[in-house]
Amino acid sequence: MARSSRRSLFVVVFFLLTCGFLGILFAQRTVQQSSMASDSEVKDSLKQFTDVYSIVEENYAEPVDADKAIYDGAIPGMLHALDPHSNFFDPKSYALMREDQRGKYYGVGMTVGPRNNKVIVIYPFVGTPAYKAGIHPGDVIIAVDGKSTENMSTTDVADLLKGPKGTTVHISIAREGVEKPMEFTLVRDEIPRYSVDVHFLIRPGIGYMHINGFNETTDHEVSEALDEFGDLKGLILDLRGNPGGLLSEGVGVADKFLKKGQLIVSHHGRASAEKRYVAQHGNGGKDYPIVVLVNRLTASAAEIVSGAIQDHDRGLIAGEVTFGKGLVQTVYPLSENTGLALTTAHYYTPSGRLIQRDYSNISLYDYYYSRENDTSTANREVKLTDSGRTVYGGGGITPDVTIPPVKTNHFQDTLLQHYAFFNFAKRYVVDHHPTKSFEVDDAVMQDFRKSLDEANIPYTQADLMDNADWIKSNIKAEIFTDAFGQDEGMKVRAEADPEILKGLDLLPQAKALADNARKIVAEHNAAPAFNR
Repeated sequence: MARSSRRSLFVVVFFLLTCGFLGILFAQRTVQQSSMASDSEVKDSLKQFTDVYSIVEENYAEPVDADKAIYDGAIPGMLHALDPHSNFFDPKSYALMREDQRGKYYGVGMTVGPRNNKVIVIYPFVGTPAYKAGIHPGDVIIAVDGKSTENMSTTDVADLLKGPKGTTVHISIAREGVEKPMEFTLVRDEIPRYSVDVHFLIRPGIGYMHINGFNETTDHEVSEALDEFGDLKGLILDLRGNPGGLLSEGVGVADKFLKKGQLIVSHHGRASAEKRYVAQHGNGGKDYPIVVLVNRLTASAAEIVSGAIQDHDRGLIAGEVTFGKGLVQTVYPLSENTGLALTTAHYYTPSGRLIQRDYSNISLYDYYYSRENDTSTANREVKLTDSGRTVYGGGGITPDVTIPPVKTNHFQDTLLQHYAFFNFAKRYVVDHHPTKSFEVDDAVMQDFRKSLDEANIPYTQADLMDNADWIKSNIKAEIFTDAFGQDEGMKVRAEADPEILKGLDLLPQAKALADNARKIVAEHNAAPAFNR
């Protein structure tokens, strides 16, 4: 058996034995006879697996890629038979997972992406080696350390750019308008992955904050953002597209908006006693109204935050029904730099809701992408908030106010598919050097029309007129991203986002909700014990 095959088989056998060991731990209360029978079944299963694998390896029509068969087939297949979120991480995916959790990596600091079968710079992060060196959005990466990027994927190029802190990497760039390739030698540095990717005062006294995930720095980042806001009169907390992350960080974020001692979340499983997480510090009496924006991609720790805010009537949840992930995974490091994320518990919101969406008798694809019945509350568990409002378990967090997602039309899709705004912005910035007072006027729109003609992108005058506001917003956002960095571009997008604007309109309703809840809770607490 080849060395790779032996290594992979060792990993899976070790993994199965580990699961068997965990199973024995979980079943300590069973009788000895049952435990012995279980041990025998595990041994039989291990033998059957190794027999099948040996037959496949020796007789399959083509050479067997052992790592693919084990890492992409046998182990994930076994785990997905349990639930959609138990998962096995091969060495590469395990390293990426840990990178995401830490909230940093080592590299040059830029986002790259595919364009016309090439890998280009989407934007460098402000303050990073790539930014300081003068690498621009739209630059084509033609080689890294002398290795041509032709036929490489975006992931392959990104991997080449990463490396230990303090090491050098040589990048060859092709830039529009420059005849010869440009050569850059950069020193890799620590690059933070900010989970609070944009925050600013969107109106006087009104803060806007988007959290894209929950890693080891999220709690600290949210604290810093709130401190920078100063004395708030209201907050739009944007959790749209947030897939979750570390439970502890979700708890820490929720703590900042609740009262000290209020329950944030609890969880328990077959092998673990109930654990309750309460607000350790609280909001210090800062009861400004909050609108939490969510969508169908808001999941896990982001649902813990939104669920706690909703159950305590602390703020208004607006948007779509969230993803519905109420399972807690424990990550077990394994041999060969691999890892196992195993579902070990269910979590419950303060009202006692289990929000996990049903995953029985459906495919993984349908679980993640088919969401036809999101708005139905039939047959869902009913719970009550602190003030007695009805909330529902199962199938995610149902918003207090539904905001339908903004959908693009055919012409808008055409512009986006042709990268019309990105390509226009990179040329416009070079020719005009815009300042932060830049606005899209008739002259800019005329230049944009010319760029569409040059790119052979079809349009009519009606297309431009009917979509004028959307076009101007996208032009300004791309130009600000190119000229001043991603943060400034994201601010421009936020200021024109219809869902965020709706959230601003809902702040008075959020205030009325919280004020009424405090009144009801105070009356309840003041009532004589025999009336309760």
